[in-house]
Amino acid sequence: MTLPADDHRQMMSKTAAELLLQGQTLCEPPLYLNLGEFSVAIKSNSQRLLTRLASYFSHLPQQAVDDALPIVAIDSEVLQTGIQFTDWKREPGKTGRKDAYLELPDGRLILKVRTGMLFLQSRDHCVAAGPCLTYDNQLVNFINSQIMNWLQNRDWLICHAAGLMLGDSALAVAGFSGGGKSTLMLHLMEHPQSRFLTNDRLFLRESDEVVEAVGIPKLPRINPGTVVNNPRLQTLIDEPRRSELLRMPKQALWELEEKFDVDVEHFYGQGRIDTSTAVALAGLIILNWHRDSEQPVTMSQVSISRRAELLKAVMKSSGPFYQDLSGRFLQDEAPLPTDPYLALLDRICVYEVCGRLDFEALTEICFAEWG
Repeated sequence: MTLPADDHRQMMSKTAAELLLQGQTLCEPPLYLNLGEFSVAIKSNSQRLLTRLASYFSHLPQQAVDDALPIVAIDSEVLQTGIQFTDWKREPGKTGRKDAYLELPDGRLILKVRTGMLFLQSRDHCVAAGPCLTYDNQLVNFINSQIMNWLQNRDWLICHAAGLMLGDSALAVAGFSGGGKSTLMLHLMEHPQSRFLTNDRLFLRESDEVVEAVGIPKLPRINPGTVVNNPRLQTLIDEPRRSELLRMPKQALWELEEKFDVDVEHFYGQGRIDTSTAVALAGLIILNWHRDSEQPVTMSQVSISRRAELLKAVMKSSGPFYQDLSGRFLQDEAPLPTDPYLALLDRICVYEVCGRLDFEALTEICFAEWG
């Protein structure tokens, strides 16, 4: 399917939705996902895709509700639209093309460059089209984008951090690129009273006398280095491949562009995941350690106002899918304001981790502090 070139900029979201829907028949009933006050209803031309999504989100209630946000996912070949998309600038430290977009008068069409998946985001339409079964993780991200929009439009602040309950305390873990926040979070999940909150998108909001945190329903997505060095997770990779990976230089292993989803309840037990309940946040750990350091790992409390450079590990752009209540989209390269982060993080305990990467030692430090 190729769109007439002169129609691209004037195309409305209704027309874009019709093009992405491709006249496909949708399965009944939809898949409902309930997250407290917010619900989505996922429709698709593929029952197999709906079944797979139901399994992925199995920890969430899946009851039909009248006011659920409809999301449509059309599994198809890559659509050849002929559109000249504009690249969305990547964050510092990231390379290669990832997202591109076309502004519509009443919405935004977003292309995943590497996979060809297309997404329509507007106030009236949320549609994904392309090889959804092959790239179902991108569809999961699109579903979570709608949840993230809902949260941000209710004054929740997006943070690039993992989160979990450790005993009675809710902790956030942030780190600079490749710092190992997901790896540490999974080590901390060995605590028998821990519960998974979120992998890398944590939302904060002031409430009464505390700072509340809530996650989104995205399972941990980890690299091979995390898998082969965590005995609990090693079955994610078969033995021949695991042996091959262990023979690789450590730096090369950590830089591999492979990802594995961790089914938390499968590996850690039922009831060990809670991605939709707001909890009071007790502290934030910022990983500022280094692989080539020879110093032992240390964790010390810091004043985030005096160490504002650490905010770069926590702040996160809302990305090309973010649309506010008025329908306006976030613009590429829009600066991230620091004041909202400082205002919230100054109200909790913030800890900086320095020294060499040593997940076992840091896990013991955390268990002694909060276990």
